[in-house]
Amino acid sequence: MNILVTNDDGIFSAGVLSLAKSLQPFGNVYVVCPDQERSAISHAITLKSPIKANKVNFFDTSIEAWAVNGTPADCVKMAIEVILREKPDVVVSGINRGPNLGRDVFYSGTISAAIEGAMYQIPSIAVSLATLKPNASFSIVEPLAYEVFETLFSHKLSAEAVLNINLPYLSKEMVKGVAAVPLAMDVLRYQYVGMNDPQGYLCYWLSDNLGELYFEDEESDYFKLRDGFITVTPLQLNMTNIAMKTKISKWFQGVKQSALSASTHD
Repeated sequence: MNILVTNDDGIFSAGVLSLAKSLQPFGNVYVVCPDQERSAISHAITLKSPIKANKVNFFDTSIEAWAVNGTPADCVKMAIEVILREKPDVVVSGINRGPNLGRDVFYSGTISAAIEGAMYQIPSIAVSLATLKPNASFSIVEPLAYEVFETLFSHKLSAEAVLNINLPYLSKEMVKGVAAVPLAMDVLRYQYVGMNDPQGYLCYWLSDNLGELYFEDEESDYFKLRDGFITVTPLQLNMTNIAMKTKISKWFQGVKQSALSASTHD
């Protein structure tokens, strides 16, 4: 199995090394990541400047790796269309420093990289770690990641599968299990906080309120992760609201005919 690894924290982040090590027992690992941190950049791609991919020494390992001066989505596109000799069998993005829960799916470069893989009909997985500590020890959760991958790869994932996985920052012995959960879309994690700059002008900074949030829905991704579970949320590419599409079609039935009738009478 050929495995493409990417992230949004940059080619030399600790999380991507742990992810690559966790995946090596399952196949050939190739790493293509941004040359610098590109967190919260969502699904942006580079349109008006050239993209370069430079081969790098990946933590003194034998893993082939490239640094790309673009976004996470750029990295996946470049890997599939330009860099790799064969289309990967799976794309895995992460391990991100900090969880990706609820509304985060719309902002996260980690998740967007996985979505880009699925757009090429490649099963894709995003993996995040529930800690914001700058010097977090990703090696603690490598056994967790390995066990999750072992189960997932023993089953056939659909070509458009996108899985959003969050790992608690716990040792294997402390984890309660794995929970398939929905996104808690009603949770407002980030809010603007006003402050004065050195010149006295009011400006705003996004504050992450994750540690202060209270969750009532015991089946949500937020609650289960905090409760010590690995959370897995399957996402889908097609965002079309089928029920609303049907309603709108009914609203506009006969509109063209009515307009034609009016113009004829004129």
